[in-house]
Amino acid sequence: MNKQSILIFKLPELFKILNELKDHLDFNIYNFDEKKELLNLDKKKYENYLILTNPQNQIEDEKFQLILNKLPDSIYSIVEKINVGLLKQKYSKQSDVLIGKYSIDINSRSIKNTHQSLKLTHREIQIILFLNQSKFPQNVENLQKKVWGHNSNLETHTVETHIYRLRKKIFEKFKDNSFINSTKKGYII
Repeated sequence: MNKQSILIFKLPELFKILNELKDHLDFNIYNFDEKKELLNLDKKKYENYLILTNPQNQIEDEKFQLILNKLPDSIYSIVEKINVGLLKQKYSKQSDVLIGKYSIDINSRSIKNTHQSLKLTHREIQIILFLNQSKFPQNVENLQKKVWGHNSNLETHTVETHIYRLRKKIFEKFKDNSFINSTKKGYII
């Protein structure tokens, strides 16, 4: 998983302090002085980011930013606020993963389209997310290793059974028989 990033905007002293502590932090830090540079950054490079700034430099319509109202503040308090902000961001991102015509809410373990919703198990969510991020069909052995964490060559029908039941649930609720496709090389969304 990518390390989360804190993008510090127009707070050079805070950047200096956090930069000295970077080996002890659970996130990467970057300094930005220009709003244009911040707005034009490659969002994929900083996929899990949180902008840290003050009320005077707040960025309108930016969903993931933490406004520090009380400066100076203790470094412990700032790091705690950053960690809470990163958790909120992660929770928010997990509540709406788009896959085709469906939206997956990892937090509530459900899949929905515009009209209906279906509860899923944790394992079913893992299967869908793994298949969705795969560019090629995934065989049973890969699913066993990546989703279940098994590295053995034991003959088992656990994967096939889970996918069969998941496909059946999706068909019964959404009348969609092609959400998870089976090919000679494996399963794919």
